[in-house]
Amino acid sequence: MAYTVLQNSRINTDAFIFSHPETVIYPVSPLVSAKFYTPEGGALTLKIRATLYINSEDLANPTVEPPTEENNTLTLFFDYNFSEKTPESCDVWYVELDYTSDTVGDITEIISYLKDIDPETSRGTKTNVP
Repeated sequence: MAYTVLQNSRINTDAFIFSHPETVIYPVSPLVSAKFYTPEGGALTLKIRATLYINSEDLANPTVEPPTEENNTLTLFFDYNFSEKTPESCDVWYVELDYTSDTVGDITEIISYLKDIDPETSRGTKTNVP
């Protein structure tokens, strides 16, 4: 198993405010997409792209824990320090990583979590891999 974080960047220049914050459940689950590809001269790789909405008051980049693969599921945790109160604004983070293993081609879904350093307030989502 190997993974490489290719990009971990805040992509907004101004604070992001949801149009209807009363309809948003915090923390917001990661928005994830995934696609298989084979780099030239390399092994089959799963390209994973995630968009994370994190309280603007938290200035630190989220971190990516080493992914775990069980059966046909890859599990990802994006760690951050979440405020216990609903944020007034968020920063939008783009995280891109490549994942490969001997069984990467068997992966059919990714379960990803935005995990608070204090895991009392964490949210997850499931993404099917085409």
